[in-house]
This record gives sequence, structure tokens and C-alpha cells, in this order.
Amino acid sequence: MATETWFLLTYKVPAEPNRRRVALWRKLKSMGAVYLQSGVCLLPKTDDHRRALKVIENEIAEMEGEAVLLETVALDKAQGDKVLARFRADRDEEYRELLGRCDDFEAEIAKETTSNHFSYAEIEENDEDLKKLRSWYEKIRRLDFYGATLATEAEARLAKCEVLLDAYANQVFALQEENRGSSREE
Repeated sequence: MATETWFLLTYKVPAEPNRRRVALWRKLKSMGAVYLQSGVCLLPKTDDHRRALKVIENEIAEMEGEAVLLETVALDKAQGDKVLARFRADRDEEYRELLGRCDDFEAEIAKETTSNHFSYAEIEENDEDLKKLRSWYEKIRRLDFYGATLATEAEARLAKCEVLLDAYANQVFALQEENRGSSREE
């Protein structure tokens, strides 16, 4: 088994203005960084991450902060497993939130179906919601460097949401056809 290599970024930035520190944290989290503690994070060693971290290192200097960027490996397999577990846990947290939104989506389709509210406007609205869920899933998946445990469940639930929306849309189309047919007969 190949040894996993990471970039380790340690940084210290001025407390004020707070928005710059928060923006830095958000940027690193959006790249999939795992924080070992405040101001110390890891990312898998890739060319994309190297470039992005060098840019961030310059941004930190512009903030009058300090940054050290290192390439590192775990001391042993147990330490490496801890790091991988942290990456997976962060992604699982995001997948868990996505699964909650899938619950909301499914509940919305069920509510519309139960209340016999079948309209093109609802299809459109729910289709937009589903696109947002797909986009969010893809974003998480791109940052799921080490195969989080909830990845498969999230993918399956998203597929279920798509099936539910298709079934709802088919009901809308059938009812609209029925309505057009009955208005022609009159």
C-alpha cells in the first residue's frame, strides 16, 4: 500500500478584521481541508491543492499573517488511519446534511401528492430543488477524497428523489392530459 502524502498548512492571522480570517477558513473548508486544530489543516497532496495553497499562503502574508506549508506523511498506519477518518467524518457530516434535505424533498413530494396538488409549477419548483441537491452532492463527492461511509447512501437517496419527482411529474402530465381530453369532449 502506498503511503498517503498530505500538504500541511499551519497559519496564524490577525484576529481583526474577523471577516478575513473567516473567509480564509471558508476557502480552506471549501477545498476539503481537514482541521487538526485551529490554524492547522491538511489536504491530500495534489497539484491543484499545491497551487491553491500557495495562493492562500500569499493571501495570509497580505493579511500580515504567517504561514508554513509542508508536505507530510503519517508516522505509522494508525496515525494515517486517524487522518483518513477525519476526512471521512467531515464528508459524512456533509452527506448527513444532504440526506436531511433529501428527507425534506421526499416530504414535499408526498405532501403535494396527498393534497392532490398536481401542477406544472410544482414540477418546476421541485425540479429546481432537485438540481440544487444534485449540485450539492457533486460538490461533496469532489471533496470526498477517501470514500466517506455515507457516500453510497447519499447517492441512493438522490436517485430515489429523482424517481419520486419523475413519478410526480407523470401524475401531473396524466392529469393535464385527462383535463384536456374532458374539455374537448364538452
